[in-house]
Amino acid sequence: MSTRILVAYASVHGSTAEVAEAIGKALQKEGCTVDLAVMKSVTSPGDYDAVVIGAPVYMGKMVGDLKKFVGKHRDALAKVPIAAFCVGVAPLGKDPGDVDTVMNIFRTALEPLEPVTVTMFAGKIDMQKLPFMHKWIWKKMDGPVGDFRDWEAIGAWAGDLPGKFGISVGA
Repeated sequence: MSTRILVAYASVHGSTAEVAEAIGKALQKEGCTVDLAVMKSVTSPGDYDAVVIGAPVYMGKMVGDLKKFVGKHRDALAKVPIAAFCVGVAPLGKDPGDVDTVMNIFRTALEPLEPVTVTMFAGKIDMQKLPFMHKWIWKKMDGPVGDFRDWEAIGAWAGDLPGKFGISVGA
């Protein structure tokens, strides 16, 4: 029987969803059966051999249903290995401490879960998709605009997950 992995994510403007899809494809290449789902649609994550959780970070805050998801499914998620990723612009900043700050916020949002691995990927800023106030703030901050996702790094991280989960695939 194939190893079943759930990739549950929250996404506001689509960038995190695309990262979740890339992670799902990389896991399929490793021989896993993957279900991709928006967090709020997930009913029973405990039915999987492992779970990957992904969420965006905007302006230093976790966005989406991450805390609700963890709270609602805490018991089921505690019984399977989990990995977690967040997507944001902190890796693009001039201050390396920004990534540490965001990762601490992310780890706190995941508590009491203890993922086997947690990472952050640079995201995509598409000014066309931002609400007016966000555009205004972003321009004032002179924030970077563009697609900064490193698909190779995302694929490599995902490809390592079965080993980190301690599960054999393709069996």
